[in-house]
Amino acid sequence: MKACSHKYVHGYSERENERLVDQATTLTELLHKDTRYPPGAIVLEVGCGVGAQTITLVTHSPETCFTCMDITETSLNTAKARIKSSGYENAAFLNADIFDLPFLDSSFDHIFVCFVLEHLKNPIEALFHLKAKLKDNGTITIIEGDHGSTFFHPYSKEAWQTIQCLIDLQAKGGANSLIGRQLFPLMTQAGFKNITVSPRMVYVDSNFPDYVEGFTKNTFIAMVEGVRDPSLGSGMIDEATWEKGIDDLYRTTESDGTFCYTFFKGIAYK
Repeated sequence: MKACSHKYVHGYSERENERLVDQATTLTELLHKDTRYPPGAIVLEVGCGVGAQTITLVTHSPETCFTCMDITETSLNTAKARIKSSGYENAAFLNADIFDLPFLDSSFDHIFVCFVLEHLKNPIEALFHLKAKLKDNGTITIIEGDHGSTFFHPYSKEAWQTIQCLIDLQAKGGANSLIGRQLFPLMTQAGFKNITVSPRMVYVDSNFPDYVEGFTKNTFIAMVEGVRDPSLGSGMIDEATWEKGIDDLYRTTESDGTFCYTFFKGIAYK
């Protein structure tokens, strides 16, 4: 296994695996309605994790050849099992580091990167490594969230403080959970061409019960709850404020509550 080039702030628990799958399942149409690759294309999925996004890739493009890599072997094993159980056979899996890619230059027609750059200390360096592996005129697709894009009703100062803990913990580790808004300049700096970035906003109210459960509760609030111990242990927040903040986040899922969050999807050419 390669040396780790990042720290995944959410950890690798079974609950986190479930959260990633909930997120991918709930957001499939929003994030991937335009994610399709042609038959015979060779595509690299970077940071496939437990295969939460991989299942969408292989089902949307069943005649495309995917190489799916991740730095964490246990996550790869989960991804392999998930794809195998789906009956699709157009994905191979590899334990590898984004900063030490075991591929020849110009190996891939397309590269897909989802929820990876936010966890890296050197996202520009990663993009240069990936660009080298693309064929001329090949494309890269990058999807990232932006925790600072969150807003909700009823408003709660304490709820926002819990979100800020997650933002600050990632920043403390050298990562960047606000990276979504930076996709265009990052891709420009890496030398990609014909860059288009589109915001994909999740809007949730009680008219969208699948989003209330699948996104607000099981994806976003679960993500914030997952950093409770390091947030309290580091002194970023006191326990009473944390508990009220989490309660107030759940309050937004009630019949008169609303919740918004924006993802950003960038597509560019080498």
